[in-house]
Amino acid sequence: GEVIGVIGRNGAGKSTLLKVLSRITEPTHGRICIEGRMASLLEVGTGFHPELSGRENIFLNGAILGMSRSEIARKFDEIVAFAEVEKFLDTPVKRYSSGMYVRLAFAVAAHLESDIMLIDEVLAVGDAQFQKKCLGKMHDVAANQGRTILFVSHNTGVVASLCSKAILLQQGRLVMTGPVRDVLQFYNQQSSKESIELEADGKKPCITRVSIDQARICHGDFLLEADFSSPFPLNPPIIGVVVSTLMGVPVFATDALMHPEHFTPQHLSSGTARVVVRDLPLHPGEYRVSVFLAEQGAPYDYRRDVLTFDFMPRKPVAAKCPPIETIGALNIEAHWELNGENHDSVPARNGAFIHEDCAG
Repeated sequence: GEVIGVIGRNGAGKSTLLKVLSRITEPTHGRICIEGRMASLLEVGTGFHPELSGRENIFLNGAILGMSRSEIARKFDEIVAFAEVEKFLDTPVKRYSSGMYVRLAFAVAAHLESDIMLIDEVLAVGDAQFQKKCLGKMHDVAANQGRTILFVSHNTGVVASLCSKAILLQQGRLVMTGPVRDVLQFYNQQSSKESIELEADGKKPCITRVSIDQARICHGDFLLEADFSSPFPLNPPIIGVVVSTLMGVPVFATDALMHPEHFTPQHLSSGTARVVVRDLPLHPGEYRVSVFLAEQGAPYDYRRDVLTFDFMPRKPVAAKCPPIETIGALNIEAHWELNGENHDSVPARNGAFIHEDCAG
C-alpha cells in the first residue's frame, strides 16, 4: 500500500477526479477501472444519510462496501472511539457540526475494510489535534494494512511527509506523476514569481505591490519585493515582513532596521524595498506572508496574508519521520549524542531504529 498525493491549483480538477473515481460523477470521456472495495471521504455532506443516526450510518457504509453486519460490528467500537462521538451516536447526523461529521466519516472510511481510500481536503474542517490523528492513521493503513490512499491537499508539507508519490493536475489534465519530492518541486517552479497589486489610499503612506520569487524559494531562499508610496517623505521608510503558518502562527519577522549594517536610511516618498533570507530553516509546507510599512515610531500600513508560498527544503524529509504538523515549522540544525553502556549480549529488537533526519 501507499499514499499518493493529488495536487494542483484551485480548479485543476482534483475534487472532480475523486468524484469520478467514487462514481458520484460520470466521466464525460473514457472509463474508470477499479479493483477492490473503495471508501471515499469527500466534501462534508456526502456519504452519509442525514436522517439516519451515526450508528445507522456506520452500518450503512459498511453494507455499501459489501461487509456483513457481523464484520461491521467487530469494527464498531474502534470507529466510535476514534471519532470521539460516543454521546451523539443515536443523533441524526444532520444535527452534527461539520467537525463531528468529518470525525465520524473519516473513522468509518479508515476502519472499514476497503482496499482504496479517497480523501479530499475535507480534513481541513477538523481541529488540529484530530488532523494529526488522521494523518497518523492514514500512514498506518498504508504502511501496515497494504491499502492505497489517494489524498487531495493544498498543504504541500503534509503531502511531502505523508505521500511517497504525487500526481499534478492542471485544467483537468495530468501534468506530472512521480516521486513526491520531484512533483512538488515542479509544481512550485511553475509559478516562478507571485505578485499582487494593492490599492493605494493616496492620503497616507501605503504598500502598493508585493511579490515573492517562488523559484528562489524552491532553492531554499526567500526573496520579497515591496513597492510603497507616500504623500510625504518618510524618514526613513521601514518595510517589514512577517511569515506565518497557515494556522496563523508567526514563524519569523524581519525589517530593515533589524539589520542596519545593510541599510542606508533615506528620505523617500516612494520606492521599492527588497529582502533576501537565505537558507530558510523551515519544514516543507505552505506559509503566509504579511507586510507592513512604518516610519520610526509611526506604523502606517499593515497588509495581512497578502501572499502565500510553498516551501520545499533542499534536503529531503525522511519518510519515517512523523507528519510535519506534529513537529512544528522550524527545521533547525541539531547535533545529538547518545551515551551509555554497551551490552553485547542483549540482542537488538526487530524494527528498532534511529533515523538522524528525525532529530532535526
